[in-house]
Amino acid sequence: QAVDDLIVDNDRVTGVVTQMGLRFHAKAVVLTVGTFLGGRIHIGLENYEGGRAGDPPSNALARRLRELPFNVRRLKTGTPPRIDSRSIDFSVLEVQPGDDPEPVFSFMGSRTDHPQQVPCHITRTNERTHEVIRGGMSRSPMYTGVIEGIGPRYCPSIEDKVVRFADKTSHQIFIEPEGLTSHEVYPNGISTSLPFDVQWQLVRSMQGFENARITRPGYAIEYDFFDPRDLRHSLETRFIAGLFFAGQINGTTGYEEAAAQGLLAGMNAALQVQGKDSWSPRRDEAYLGVLVDDLITRGTQEPYRMFTSRAEYRLMLREDNADLRLTETGRTLGLVGDTQWAFFERKREAIALEQQRLRDTWVRPSDLAEHQALELIGDALRREVRALDLITRPECTYRGITALATVGAGAIDGDVCDQVAEQVEIQAKYAGYIDRQRDEVERARRAEATRLPTDFDYARVKGLSAEVSEKLSRQRPETIGQAGRIPGVTPAAVSLLLIHLKKRSA
Repeated sequence: QAVDDLIVDNDRVTGVVTQMGLRFHAKAVVLTVGTFLGGRIHIGLENYEGGRAGDPPSNALARRLRELPFNVRRLKTGTPPRIDSRSIDFSVLEVQPGDDPEPVFSFMGSRTDHPQQVPCHITRTNERTHEVIRGGMSRSPMYTGVIEGIGPRYCPSIEDKVVRFADKTSHQIFIEPEGLTSHEVYPNGISTSLPFDVQWQLVRSMQGFENARITRPGYAIEYDFFDPRDLRHSLETRFIAGLFFAGQINGTTGYEEAAAQGLLAGMNAALQVQGKDSWSPRRDEAYLGVLVDDLITRGTQEPYRMFTSRAEYRLMLREDNADLRLTETGRTLGLVGDTQWAFFERKREAIALEQQRLRDTWVRPSDLAEHQALELIGDALRREVRALDLITRPECTYRGITALATVGAGAIDGDVCDQVAEQVEIQAKYAGYIDRQRDEVERARRAEATRLPTDFDYARVKGLSAEVSEKLSRQRPETIGQAGRIPGVTPAAVSLLLIHLKKRSA
């Protein structure tokens, strides 16, 4: 049953109504509607309503949301045609094998748990492909003005690439299997909304695809999204209490971006139902914290994608320390079970003990033969040095130092041994940079700790320009830190806010 309506009472959501008229009452509602709100699919100059290929749109819900005080706009995304792998000549394609060693996505995971590893392949467009695309431009919905929504900047359609990068005679296309039990492949790099006959020609113009069969055409889709500046950091809407938005409805694009928001919105909806305070990660705690803060303080005019370059504290937001950053918070929030917590505590304790052991262990020049010193540090050891300090040298590794008889291997459990070794080495080598970034974070936290009252009257702040006052009144930042990240709010304006806050509390 599709949801067609929200039950709203005194600016609070109290449930939903399905297309059959069934009413489901709830204290919190999370909308993760993807591209379904007012979705319109485009293939060439043909277009029709749809949430995605083969599924109807959520038009009734879209109309209902437009009646509420949200700022609605349109975005666009697209997808490539899917190809039957049995019709592709893989013998002429470049093989792109998976990572070796195979990565795991959980610190409790094991490489033996992996499903079968299958490779991707690479082909390329060519001048013939580009001729076909240029020949179909008169029937492109993007270039004839039929599509008005703004598409993702960082994954443009193939027709967009051919026009914008006209000097390029070829573009790389990654051939990705859709699954271990599927014959379909996803040709990453030829997202398109050109007519089907043009898609067929452009696909068959590429090496290895001369006899390719298209199982599903590529298409573009336009859909509604709502200004994310109308959300709180919990992803609850400011206008309707208990209503949470996650994913493309907030103007983002990408699988991980949507999944992360769904986790945050669902968690905060559950916390609210239990009468507990909401939680959201800070910018120095998680990339999700950067994403949410960017959206809420700056908004977006185009589909937003998360990049490491958007995070000012990315030295602390490393892949290797995700568990050290967030497991304790997850435990407090009730999201981390006993088994995971016990594993985490054992690992954390092992890291601390090994760091202390290496800090207390000294390596003397007499402990190293000349060839050992050259191998380890590229030079003779001239004075007594702590083992942990030796690891900070570019040439030294944890394994190399602990192989010395005077240092030896620590008594570390086998199941966390590799992870402990990795953490000890990384933290030693980057210690100075990490400490410097922690100081930056601490300064930023002081600004974040200074909260702005929800009823703060910005019009009463002397010296604040009308433009800044309007922006702050509209977005209602929760802290001084958030206020300072709103475009147009200058450091001078932040100083005026701090002065006014002091006077108000005096």
